[in-house]
Amino acid sequence: MAAEQELVRRAAAGDADAFEQLVRAYQKQVYNLTLRMSGNPEDALDLSQEAFLRAWRGLGAYRFGASFSTWLYRLTSNVCIDFLRRQQREKVVPLQFTDDEEKERELALPDPAPGPEEQLMAGWDRRQVQAALEELEPEYRAALTLRVLQERSYAEIAEILGIREGTVKSRIARAREKMRAALQKTGNKSAGKPSKETRKGGFRHEL
Repeated sequence: MAAEQELVRRAAAGDADAFEQLVRAYQKQVYNLTLRMSGNPEDALDLSQEAFLRAWRGLGAYRFGASFSTWLYRLTSNVCIDFLRRQQREKVVPLQFTDDEEKERELALPDPAPGPEEQLMAGWDRRQVQAALEELEPEYRAALTLRVLQERSYAEIAEILGIREGTVKSRIARAREKMRAALQKTGNKSAGKPSKETRKGGFRHEL
């Protein structure tokens, strides 16, 4: 944590190498979040780039009272929610920035291949799940994605989204209800009862 905060301090001071290390540390998680929120690999890459670009430009506003990951996920969630509300493709913005030596840099984002967290919904047809997820309002989709795919606690989600923990639980419960209803319409036999997958450490999540 101390090492990460030092990277953040250096990046906030204009150190592009430090920021590149932060991108490498979080690019997979950010991409997975934007992919589930947007439902489209191309949009997910654009949104990931936009999120990191905003992070680079907004590091001066970062306060060390909250973890960097929470701040970054909040920023990413807002980018995705704005995108969904507009209902139109975000303009592609290359992730480019300059350091003190005015050297232009461009960071590559991860391969869009599914990560292991996508297996959380393995008992359900992935296309049907994504279609049902895309029917949710942006706020519900963000809460459910952070809970199920990012494995965030209710308290963390509340901090990321800037809402009360009780509101988080309410949104997730409502999102699950809507998801099950949507899947039942498709004839998915698993939709009648929640799907569960064992997490590391013996914990379980249910859709």
